[in-house]
Amino acid sequence: MTCLRLLPALSLTLLAGCSATPLPALKPPVPQTWRNAPAAPAGSPARPDLHSWWQAFNDPDLNALVERALDGNLDKAAASERLLAVRVLYSHATDKYLPSLRADTNQVIQPDASASYFIVGFDAVWELPFFGALKSTRRLASGNLEAAQAQWQSAYVTLVAEVARCWIELRTAQQQARLLIAVRDADREKLRLVQVRANLKLASATDVAAAEAELARTEIALTDPQRAINANAQQLAVLLGQSEPDPAWLENAGTQPELGNWQITSAPADLLRTRPEIASAEADVFRAAGEAGLSRADIYPHIGLGSSLDWSVNLLHHHQFFRSGDGIFSFGPVVDMPLFDWGLRVAQAHSKAHELKAAVYAYRQAVLQGVAETETAMGDLQQLQLREDAAERAVQAIDSSTAAVDKRRGLGLSSTLEWQGALIAQQNAQLELISARAERDLAYVSLYKAFGGAPLPPANIAVNDDASSHKKDAR
Repeated sequence: MTCLRLLPALSLTLLAGCSATPLPALKPPVPQTWRNAPAAPAGSPARPDLHSWWQAFNDPDLNALVERALDGNLDKAAASERLLAVRVLYSHATDKYLPSLRADTNQVIQPDASASYFIVGFDAVWELPFFGALKSTRRLASGNLEAAQAQWQSAYVTLVAEVARCWIELRTAQQQARLLIAVRDADREKLRLVQVRANLKLASATDVAAAEAELARTEIALTDPQRAINANAQQLAVLLGQSEPDPAWLENAGTQPELGNWQITSAPADLLRTRPEIASAEADVFRAAGEAGLSRADIYPHIGLGSSLDWSVNLLHHHQFFRSGDGIFSFGPVVDMPLFDWGLRVAQAHSKAHELKAAVYAYRQAVLQGVAETETAMGDLQQLQLREDAAERAVQAIDSSTAAVDKRRGLGLSSTLEWQGALIAQQNAQLELISARAERDLAYVSLYKAFGGAPLPPANIAVNDDASSHKKDAR
């Protein structure tokens, strides 16, 4: 008798112990060391600070723009609301496995229309999450939450990177326009001097035509920074959630953001985990694992407990609504067993298992893509620093040459025409330096975007510790 009493408990234990679909090991293929990372100096931090990486430019205007964008950007606000919507449902993901109670009423008329019954009652159902259904449901909810978190992080990273990019390009274009205007004025003066020499039969018509063509090329080149100024100012306004650019952006041609002697000191490979693309791919794995587990659980019967209590009242003959004997109570197991569609459910389970494998492959591909983008950004940053250094040396050399021409001109050993040519060469060297500096600045932005931009600031919306514990438990 004791053994017979233990059989139901043992059966329930076995059913509850049926595990969910195993979650494959993700095994992110990250490198042990970065091929293009410079050697870390002694005493450097183990991890670069990503929370306020844009402050490396030492530009108060850029810092203020980032803060304004974080407060006013509409894409980030929409992502925050979507994340909150998912978090509201996340805490109730497994509520369907709790006992439910429902009250209902109905009016029943007999076929001979001689009596009419009013029925009121309660139905209670408790579906038991056997065959790994509970863990699979948690995985699915965790995946949905992580996906929403990754979307929020993507909006955050893209916003800050775009603000920095637009500001760098705006200030760079303003400096380029300033230098090109100086080159244009020098070209005009050079053309005037060549025309004077031509009138004196000291220069040919070919020399005049060449000077005119050089002036026209400068005027053509001047249109590019003007277009960039307008486009980047307008895009900054969009990023900040306003319809028009601030007049100060266009009126005040401030200095170009500059990294100076900044260099990356260390770059742990686990920083890639902050990339929204990788976080989103990891969330897809959890969702696919949850869906695969639920499809697998659907192959087996759905088992639960059910109970109902109903009262019926004959509205024509009874003046007392509830009397003893009019109520019906029932209690017992509830079993929903697939029969003729069992093959379809098995096929769906196999299909979800293949989708889970595909999600794992997509995750590993996302990691490889992140590694490639990070390596490329690191290499670009190092090479562009060399280019900026070379451009600075070129500017110094041409400045020395221009000073020598100016000195000779003061001694009457050089013509004004030669002096204008030296000024043009000097301005063109400055243009190359500005372009090299801007490319290095943008490579810096690309590098930290490749790293995921920044970990989530604690003050902003983030997944709480409960989500992390569920994630660890789901594995």
